[in-house]
Amino acid sequence: MSDDPQQPSGESEPRGWAPRDPAAHGTAGASGGPGGGPGGGPGGRGGDPDGPGQPKRTKQTKRPKRTGWRRAIPTWRMVLGAVLLVALFLIGGFIAGYELVDIPPANTSATAQSNVYLYKDGSVIARSGEVNRENVKLAQVPLTVQRAVLAAEDRDFYSERAVDLKAMARAAFNTLTGKGKQGGSTITQQYVKNYYLGQEQTLVRKAKEFFIAVKLNREESKDQIFEGYLNTSYFGRNAYGIQAAAQAYYSKDIGEITTAEGAYLASLLNAPSAYDIVVHPQNKAAALARWNYVLDGMVKEKWLGAAERATMKFPVPGKVKPSTGLSGQRGYIVQAVDDYLTGNDVIDEDTLATGGYRITTTLEKKKQDALVDAVDDNVMSHTSPDRKADRNVRVGGASIDPGSGRVVAMYGGVDYTKQYVNNATRRDYQVGSTFKPFVFTSAVANRSTTQDGRPITPNTIYDGTNKRMVQGPDGPTGYAPANEDDISYGPITVSTATDKSVNAVYAQMAEDVGPGRVKQTAIDLGLPKNTPDLTAYPSNALGVATASVLDMTEAYATLANHGRHGAYTLVDRITKGGEDLELPDSGHTEQAVGREAADTTTSILRSVVESGTGTAALAAGRPAAGKTGTAEEDKAAWFAGYTPDLTTVIAVMGQDPETGVQKPLYGALGLARINGGGAPAQTWAQYTEAALRSTPAEDFDLELESGAEEPAPPTDEESSPEDTGTPSENTSSTPPSTPGSTPPSSPTTPGSSEPATGGTDTGSPSDGTTDNGGAQNGGGDNGGPQGGENGGEGPGGNNGAGEGNGFLPGPRGTPAPRQ
Repeated sequence: MSDDPQQPSGESEPRGWAPRDPAAHGTAGASGGPGGGPGGGPGGRGGDPDGPGQPKRTKQTKRPKRTGWRRAIPTWRMVLGAVLLVALFLIGGFIAGYELVDIPPANTSATAQSNVYLYKDGSVIARSGEVNRENVKLAQVPLTVQRAVLAAEDRDFYSERAVDLKAMARAAFNTLTGKGKQGGSTITQQYVKNYYLGQEQTLVRKAKEFFIAVKLNREESKDQIFEGYLNTSYFGRNAYGIQAAAQAYYSKDIGEITTAEGAYLASLLNAPSAYDIVVHPQNKAAALARWNYVLDGMVKEKWLGAAERATMKFPVPGKVKPSTGLSGQRGYIVQAVDDYLTGNDVIDEDTLATGGYRITTTLEKKKQDALVDAVDDNVMSHTSPDRKADRNVRVGGASIDPGSGRVVAMYGGVDYTKQYVNNATRRDYQVGSTFKPFVFTSAVANRSTTQDGRPITPNTIYDGTNKRMVQGPDGPTGYAPANEDDISYGPITVSTATDKSVNAVYAQMAEDVGPGRVKQTAIDLGLPKNTPDLTAYPSNALGVATASVLDMTEAYATLANHGRHGAYTLVDRITKGGEDLELPDSGHTEQAVGREAADTTTSILRSVVESGTGTAALAAGRPAAGKTGTAEEDKAAWFAGYTPDLTTVIAVMGQDPETGVQKPLYGALGLARINGGGAPAQTWAQYTEAALRSTPAEDFDLELESGAEEPAPPTDEESSPEDTGTPSENTSSTPPSTPGSTPPSSPTTPGSSEPATGGTDTGSPSDGTTDNGGAQNGGGDNGGPQGGENGGEGPGGNNGAGEGNGFLPGPRGTPAPRQ
């Protein structure tokens, strides 16, 4: 029997005790046995140190060492220590910052400076005007206007602390993760930045802003801080403070501003110049959305009744009243340069507005003067105060060195103090047929074929029948655009169709290539992705997109540069206090489209200048390529052209000076109509000759696609268009045996057996040949080489009819833009 006390259960061990460790206490049968040997027994090494009859104590084992991946995981002691250390560091840093950073005197030096804008050679273009500011008391600002600002910028201002750490962390995270620069500042922080510090985006400035805001919030009331914010914020139009903004936008004192007007002024704080819909009419949708956001926020905060909100209409601001120091082209240049710097994230608008920057542009004074002279001689000098239509005339122009992408000249309008919208950068006029070369470029770049399998080259035959239904892979598409004056051309080569700007051909070509591919090619060449009405539909071939003159110049410069594209450059250098700011990489280019595609397009555009609608450009005296274009209802006329070393686009636009509504140019300059081959091409020629006068003429070095130089088969229809009406929508199932060959030419019914993209001999020549409508009368019909674009754009083309309208998607009868 065991000597240990018996447990109730008969066990020899107390309940809950851990079993003995055999290694520590020995086992029966070990060396020495139960006696005094080394393995056990009272007298052995393994015996009970407490002697017989005493409870045995279990020996504690040593903690095993962490191995493998567990060594990389910190223990809870390490985590706790790190948290405490960081907390102590932050608390200590806050105390030190709070004690060391004092509220500085008001920052008046920055606002007292002007920005200086220079030509490439260093001569001064303009200086920004003096700071426009008039401080008011908070009580002078209507309560609804105050609340509109709070709804726009900081709805919890009166209840929150000086800084919002959560918003700052969220803004920093969004910025670091690529979601764009985010604002996380309270109104108090913004006021500190405006009044005491500056707009520089540095960690030191942000740290100072933090501590000054905390101190200021303890020393001044919320009303005092809000009043200071309203008097120091920038609203655009060189207006600092809400009183100056009320005068700049509505010619009122702030006390007379309505709730709707106050909501618009509050909207401007988010993007001062971008939301000025008078200067940037294309941004009206964005400005309207911001205005609605402000008013809806007021309703949500119960600062405005829903019924009153529902009755409000957008309050269109008044005209810009720029400084006389920005008269002529100076104001347009300053505006374009500022947009370039802020649009490329070189500097934000508020920082630039504080002044003190020296900005050297890429503009060359000689070329700039030559462009102004050319516009004056060919357009503005032909206007008369006695003609009502002449008051609607606007002109935009831009010129780029295709090799470097540098903008060397720009024409924004007759005078910035009279016409304040920059016609070179606005995006609200259709580009017309100047878009057609992008369709052909896309065809060559994508090795596209016609619906019946023929490769698209300058010599490919298409059917130029008026109102011919565009055929897709599955048959008729429902889109049948009209040609100029409803002229039918029958079988016609792509090159000739480009010379005459035949809508039927290019709409079908866009479908053959794929409208999505055409759109992408236009973007690759240089048009912005967000260009209004840049659609993936065959109608894009007719130029429904509303790209700017500068956008089109960049795209045509890519063609001139053999398909290599680089974003245009407008600024060479920007400095402040002797320090340079980093600019976008102006030397980076990439092959946007293949050289063969660009050069083959150049070859057919040379034909437009030599024998098509752009013959007025020959006056430049140099090898040139170009394309004419006219917007819907003759609201704009374009000429886009280039030599090997200079690309320039000129557009004449119609706009009512009072309402801003686009107007047709009928009767302007004393002419029945203005076309791309008239005043725009003439202006282009005079400018190009003057700009390149001191340089030797260069010829084009072209690498053409296979088949581009093959002679086209003769067709009577190419010289004698026919009026055949709307052809049948049926297509031939048997393509021609030879690519580019003439389709069958003897159908029994007009248009009945034509191939999907081929032409047919559908009748005898009608009126409108070179003799009847050409150089003498401007071409009501075909017009011949001198008649102009489909009879309207040549030297004698001002008495001809306009380029024809087709139909766009939507309600039946919606007109397509003119060429």
